[in-house]
Amino acid sequence: MPLTDVFCRTVKAAEKPQKFSDGGGLFLLVEPRGSKLWRLAYRFDGKQKTLSFGVYPTIGLKEAREQRDRARELLARDIDPGEHKKQLKRRKRLEAENTFETVAREWFDGQKSGWTQGYSDRILRRLEADVFREIGRRPINDIEPPELLETIRKIEKRNAVVLARRLLQVCGQVFRYAVASGLAKRDPSQDIRGALRSAGPKKRRTALKEAEIPEFLSALDAYEGDRRTVLALKLVMHTFLRTSEIRFGVWSELEALGTERALWRIPAERMKARSEHLVPITPQVELILEELKRLSGDSPYLLPAKTKEGVISQNTLIYALYRMGYHSRATVHGFRGTASTILNEHGFNRDWIERQLAHAERDGVRAAYNSAEWLPDRRNMLLWWSMHLENLNNGGLRDG
Repeated sequence: MPLTDVFCRTVKAAEKPQKFSDGGGLFLLVEPRGSKLWRLAYRFDGKQKTLSFGVYPTIGLKEAREQRDRARELLARDIDPGEHKKQLKRRKRLEAENTFETVAREWFDGQKSGWTQGYSDRILRRLEADVFREIGRRPINDIEPPELLETIRKIEKRNAVVLARRLLQVCGQVFRYAVASGLAKRDPSQDIRGALRSAGPKKRRTALKEAEIPEFLSALDAYEGDRRTVLALKLVMHTFLRTSEIRFGVWSELEALGTERALWRIPAERMKARSEHLVPITPQVELILEELKRLSGDSPYLLPAKTKEGVISQNTLIYALYRMGYHSRATVHGFRGTASTILNEHGFNRDWIERQLAHAERDGVRAAYNSAEWLPDRRNMLLWWSMHLENLNNGGLRDG
């Protein structure tokens, strides 16, 4: 006879455990201490098994019957309801453990070896500041597009539209990593791309024209700030290196100084393209380095400073340009464009220029290039370029 709510509520404990059947394998187990437990007896793969549904009255008769019916549906599909329940519990536990922040840090640890230190620091700093505080504690599999969109829009509201789009891309990479790892079912970032504000036309980094270089070099020589900042900017102009590549330069990377083979060998881990980069050192650059050596003392770095990273800050050079009156007129990165334009105009081989700029190849096969490719030609090109800058500084526009 099926059980009733009245019976379940009023049945008393006895000296021994009692089983009261409701049908279909469901029974109420009343223990001597008074506990009333729902159990389902069933057979699977020829074995007798028992499944727990919880404690009465927390689980009422109606809910116990519903759980029994769901278990029998699983049995009809040749699924063990006991194992199915274990898998669900495991999945919930994993979801609780695998928050967005946990998975993002795991993804980050796997990616950072392929990035420069400066880039990896920026990625983690932005995640911590703008994403983790919003959805970091949420199970990654539970995050839906509207929740992610709300997080990204908070960044947009600061008018950081480009940053918002970049962080959405990073979040997308984290979600796709989670999907591949079995920690999430889908990437919600794909559904909100069209909901973000337009970043507007891409701004080109401001670059000086050749006719403006003499005035700039005069202003640089007259700069009253830290002498190392002046020398760092000159290094950028002569070598085409990026700010981070200059900032983290170490003396041990310099080879054969004082000879015609003088070279700056920058390891792959410090380069944006993740390939070793060779920079021929011209006599003008060697003079800059000699002065920097006197200023840096025993430091392993070319540009040491009392900062967290041990070198001049990321903004040191651009702020110097601002103080020189070149805000919106020039950027540090823009010097690379200036050099490229002038060298192209003077007929130098485009491949030499691109290799010296350390631009990553679009073709993945060519990306793994020999770092010494066109080295003699690039050395001659840089010798001409350093002499050209010297001529511009001394007497205006004149071919070297």
